[in-house]
Amino acid sequence: MTFHVVDVIGVRVEMPSNQPIVLLKEIGGERYLPIWVGAVEATAIAFAQQGVEPPRPLTHDLMKDLILALGGEIESIHLTEVREGIFYAVINFSEGVSVSARPSDAIALALRTGSPILAKEELLEEAGIEIPDQSEDEVEKFKEFLDQINPEDFAS
Repeated sequence: MTFHVVDVIGVRVEMPSNQPIVLLKEIGGERYLPIWVGAVEATAIAFAQQGVEPPRPLTHDLMKDLILALGGEIESIHLTEVREGIFYAVINFSEGVSVSARPSDAIALALRTGSPILAKEELLEEAGIEIPDQSEDEVEKFKEFLDQINPEDFAS
């Protein structure tokens, strides 16, 4: 089984469906992986990327705090497959335990804990979008768009 490290580029809202998407990019490659997520998870991911700390812990902050309080550590996040349009992920703990999770929750946790996010080769082949380097200006436009939005834009 081959996995590739991916980086979270950001979150945006797809029009006209108004559906939030998290965009990941293969490190050292040209493939991007768009994953549709819920509004709450999009906000959680955007908060973590922007370093926003709410006055009270959100669900993913609480999950991180619980894991640490119990002596656990997230080793990695694996984005494993897409079946009938639904993406799947696994949270791998350093103790050898793995837990199935929605990718959006796993990504939100990974960003809060500094854990690496890896996508399975077969998933990147099936759902990834290849954007060659000459299209870098499109990626820059997307990043500029991401810089101009706020987590509140995802509130339902």
